[in-house]
Amino acid sequence: MKSKIETVKTLFEALPFIKKFSNEKIVIKYGGSAQTSEELKLSFAKDIALLHLVGMKPIIVHGGGKSITDLLTQLNIETKFVDGQRVTTKEVLRIAEMVLSGEINKEIVSLLNNQGTKAIGISGKDGNLFEAMPKDFENFGYTGVIEHVNPEVVNKIIDDNFVPVIAPIAGSASTQYSGFNINADLAASHLAVAMGARKILFLTDTPGVLDNDKNLLTNLSIQECNALKANGTIHGGMVPKVDACIHALKGGVKKAHIIDGRLEHSVLLEILTSAGVGSCIEL
Repeated sequence: MKSKIETVKTLFEALPFIKKFSNEKIVIKYGGSAQTSEELKLSFAKDIALLHLVGMKPIIVHGGGKSITDLLTQLNIETKFVDGQRVTTKEVLRIAEMVLSGEINKEIVSLLNNQGTKAIGISGKDGNLFEAMPKDFENFGYTGVIEHVNPEVVNKIIDDNFVPVIAPIAGSASTQYSGFNINADLAASHLAVAMGARKILFLTDTPGVLDNDKNLLTNLSIQECNALKANGTIHGGMVPKVDACIHALKGGVKKAHIIDGRLEHSVLLEILTSAGVGSCIEL
């Protein structure tokens, strides 16, 4: 009986958050270990299914860097990184688009459909969702930066009660380029701003933003984030995630969260509990 009462208490704790975020758009960048472990894949799909069921509007933007690297290695195609970003040759772009749009995107859609949640997978090329330009063509090739977001196609998917699942491949306004490989964190951030999302979540392979003693920093302002970047506390792969959070917040998103994707049901724990599980960044 005691365990049943605890279950009811948990449901009541979630209720105000369900009311608060009902009908709100929430962008979730899905990547890291959460995308490679079979148990975590299922956990993530269940989380999204529940959010959708209670009236929220989840929008998934996914990465897939490890899978791209693995296939490039198998095909003996060289892949290089400069300052943590992949150099995307035309050959690498073909593989990246194949893996992101053709494999990972459809796997996520299938997982969601199996949980009873209707999902549709697209890439940033569909409906001119993402239009990009070269980051620095001489040094990075077809690695792009987003110039324009057209949210119409995503809004139509949501209006039809589907969950959008988006691969970070962009088109171009110029016929000179066949497309661009986009950093998934930045793609999620730009999309959150264009969609008027209430929240954005980034699933990572760390508990969140950590201080120099490896303690989790649960609440941060943009000013504090900039200071932590300046003194080197925020460094390496955490920098682009924090920058994506700041971009989203400055664009009107209310809260940005960096959470541990290695923890089962981390999305639900962050959105539907008062304690949360990661770092929350606000203006």
